Amino acid sequence: MANLKEIRNRITSVSSTMQITSAMKMVSAAKLKKAQDAITAMRPYAEKLTELLQNLSASLDGDVGGEFTTQRAVRKVLIVAITSNRGLCGAFNTNVIKEVKNRTDFYAGKQVDVFAIGKKGNDVLGKTCKVTDNQSAVFDSLTFENVAEIAQVLTEKFISGQYDKIELVYNQFKNAATQIVQTEQFLPLAPIVSEKAASTVDYIYEPEKEEIILTLIPKSLKTQLYKAIRDSFASEHGARMTAMHKATDNATELRNQLKLTYNKARQAAITNEILEIVGGAEALKG
Repeated sequence: MANLKEIRNRITSVSSTMQITSAMKMVSAAKLKKAQDAITAMRPYAEKLTELLQNLSASLDGDVGGEFTTQRAVRKVLIVAITSNRGLCGAFNTNVIKEVKNRTDFYAGKQVDVFAIGKKGNDVLGKTCKVTDNQSAVFDSLTFENVAEIAQVLTEKFISGQYDKIELVYNQFKNAATQIVQTEQFLPLAPIVSEKAASTVDYIYEPEKEEIILTLIPKSLKTQLYKAIRDSFASEHGARMTAMHKATDNATELRNQLKLTYNKARQAAITNEILEIVGGAEALKG
């Protein structure tokens, strides 16, 4: 009977776990809809801004990006790792952390620091890399204004010469089941070649193109970072919803197996009791 009690306890435990994972799945599904709508609505604006910047740059001669496009010998690199504050989302955080370590190995021999956005990345990368800052609180109020402050800090680190190159590593949202790890160069701005855009689009500029570019670049950098964090935020909920869905399915399957085992053990116990009763009766007759 002790064995039956142990199986009953396991069934109860698995059922409780299944209720938790099912609830977490529904919460993530609700949050995913809002996060997906936000990144879907933002992408056309970000793409159009990038297209306009490319068109302007391609139609001008020389270096018009000023301090944002300064190409220096890469000796000091800052990698911005965008993860989440919570776990239970499959390989979402692991994939970003793995890619950050790959980038660190790629820049072997150079000073490589990590700027963490997300508690999970900060906790893990802090053990093997030099994490200079952690901005996990941005997820408590994910607005363009809050992200713009972080983008300004990163920009100042590059302009001041503290770092020669800044990269973003994050999960790009594709759908609820698929997240793609992306590595993007944040600063300096990569040389832009867009002859097609420059030849097919004719804008009327006011004020001059150079002034527009120098105004658009900071705006574009803030938008790029905000888009990356928004992508990561939507990817997190998609990954968690998928992970909790699989966990619920596994818990359901395990519970069914335990119930089957319990019924078999119970039938065996009843059979043994009947055999003992019959054996005792036969012994009395003898």
